[in-house]
Formats: sequence, structure tokens, C-alpha cells
Amino acid sequence: MDFRDDAELDASQVEDARGGGGGGMPGGMIIGGGAVGVVVTIVALVFGLDLTGGSGSHPTGGQRQIGSGSNLAAKCRTGADADQSADCRIVGTVNSVQKYWSREFTDQGRRYSPAKTRLFSGATQTGCGHATSRVGPFYCPADHRVYLDLSFFDDLQHDFGAKGGPFAQAYVVGHEYGHHIQNLLGTMTRVKANAKGATGGSVRLELQADCYAGAWANHAVSTGFLTRLTRSDISDALDAAGAVGDDRIQKRAQGRVDPEGFTHGTAAQRQKWFSTGYQTGDPSRCDTFSGSI
Repeated sequence: MDFRDDAELDASQVEDARGGGGGGMPGGMIIGGGAVGVVVTIVALVFGLDLTGGSGSHPTGGQRQIGSGSNLAAKCRTGADADQSADCRIVGTVNSVQKYWSREFTDQGRRYSPAKTRLFSGATQTGCGHATSRVGPFYCPADHRVYLDLSFFDDLQHDFGAKGGPFAQAYVVGHEYGHHIQNLLGTMTRVKANAKGATGGSVRLELQADCYAGAWANHAVSTGFLTRLTRSDISDALDAAGAVGDDRIQKRAQGRVDPEGFTHGTAAQRQKWFSTGYQTGDPSRCDTFSGSI
């Protein structure tokens, strides 16, 4: 994964709340705990061990300001910066993902509404309630934000056995913005709060977000931010998708697989749908709500 050195980054699309806490409105639910991708109530979870999921809302304690000292705009100016800094790589990835979806929506005669990504550490307030990093990366439809604690990427390798790599991280970002697309298109309304199980609405929602991530990956270079994606990059994304399949997480955590507790799909399904998006580059091929998955 290599950024164009002269690509101009827009750091305003990423908020840095590390050390400051975030703001938000009451109500809503968190969607897609990052690559883990479960619909969860915002409660204190033991990350990677709570496999039951759920849904709901948690009132926030009111608006809080973004922490001072954020210097993303100062240090993340070009693609060259994105190649040298994890923070700037997130900025560049968010820029690329949103440019792709803005263009896609325009082609379909729709208007794309951007979503900010908020970086946090430990815990944060969101429009969907209070959340800790144990939830993993997630999207909150109530405030149209993706929330990301960068320590998750270490967890992805150490706790889930993924190889990691820059494009594994980009896959996570692409997946969360897939949830934003679902929110804009009204797809989330098709998922019942308790729709768990191997063929339930939660699994279908998460697999579609994986497919949307793949569709972006197909067009990532054409957004003007990346010079190329290699086979190794795509392999890293597929490896990350497989590492957080329901079956692998359950096997690792409890020694057995329970399809009734699935919330985001098996390793094979997650890899299949990312590949579908990547190979076709067509979001319309990401219909996980019709037929088998």
C-alpha cells in the first residue's frame, strides 16, 4: 500500500480525541465493532470474548470537546506523510474511501454525506453512548462517525492472529465506512435489533460492509491517493477478514463454534464477500440480503 507522494490529504475528515474525549447525542446504537463487526449495546465488553452481541442505546452525559493538541492538520499534509505515519495513513485512507463513495453516489444520482472518523484512546462519548476501546472500531449512525482506537490494530494481530499490515488496517476503515453507506441508503432499517444467527440480519449487514470495503479497494488507486495495491496488500486484507470470522473467534475464545451466536459471519464468508466487492468493483453486487450468503 503506497500513497502518492504529492496527494493532498484532508485532515479535517479525521478528528483526534485522544486524551480529550468525544462529543455526541443521546440515543442510537453502535454498528460494526470494527473488523469484528457486531451490533452491540455500548457496555463494558471484554474485547474479543463477548460473542453474544445485542443492540440498544445508552444516553451520553452531554457534549464534550475534542481534546486539544491535535496536530493532524499540521503533520498530515501529503501522501508522503501517510507513508510515514500511522495517523496520516488513516487520514489518507479515509480520504480515499470517501472520495470513492462520493463519486459512486454522484454516478447514481445521489448526494453523499461525508462521515468523520474520530480517533480516541481508552474510552469516548459518542452519539450512541459511552464506548470503550474494548468494543473495537465502530460506526455510530446517530452522529455519522467512525470511532477508532489505533490500539485495535495491535489486538488484531496479537489477540486474533492476523498478519496485520497497512492494508489490513485500511480494510477495517473501509468496512466501517461500509456501515455509513448502509446508513445513508437506509439498509440498517432492515436489520432487527436481535437478528443474530448464521443467516440473521446482523451477519448480512456485516458481510455487506465487507463487500463495500472490497469495492472501494478495487477503485482505491483511481481515487488519486494510492499509487498501487499489491497482491500482498489484498492478502493482508483477506487475512484480517478471516481472522475475525465468527467461527474463528468462538473457537479461540470458547473452544467450540455456535452458529446461533453468529453476528458477523464465518471467516470464509467474510473473505468471500470482500473478494466479491474487490473482484467486481461493483457495490450492486454486494446484496447480501437476498438468497444464501
